[in-house]
Amino acid sequence: MITFRRLETVSFIHSGIYLALLVCAFVAGNPQPETFILGLAHGLLWIGMSIVCIFAARARVIPFWLAVTVAVLGGLGPFAGSIGFIVAGRRKGQAVAASTR
Repeated sequence: MITFRRLETVSFIHSGIYLALLVCAFVAGNPQPETFILGLAHGLLWIGMSIVCIFAARARVIPFWLAVTVAVLGGLGPFAGSIGFIVAGRRKGQAVAASTR
C-alpha cells in the first residue's frame, strides 16, 4: 500500500544514501566498491521513487508537484524530494487544522 508517510520515509532514506555517496566520492577519496554500491542504490531508488510517486500522484496520495519534484530533481539531488515531502506534510497539516476550526 502506498501512503504519504511511507513515501516520505523512503525519500529520507534515499537522501541519506545520496549524502553517503557524496561523502564517499568527494571526501573519502572515491573508495571502491563502496562508491559503486552507493551510486547503484541511489540510481535504483531514484527510478523506483519516480515510478511510485507518479502512480501515487495519479491516486491522489501526494500532490502532482511533489511527484514531479521527486522524478525530475531526484536524480540530481533527492534532497529536493525530501524537502518537498516536508512542505507537503505541513500544507496537509495546515489544511486539516483549518477544516477543524
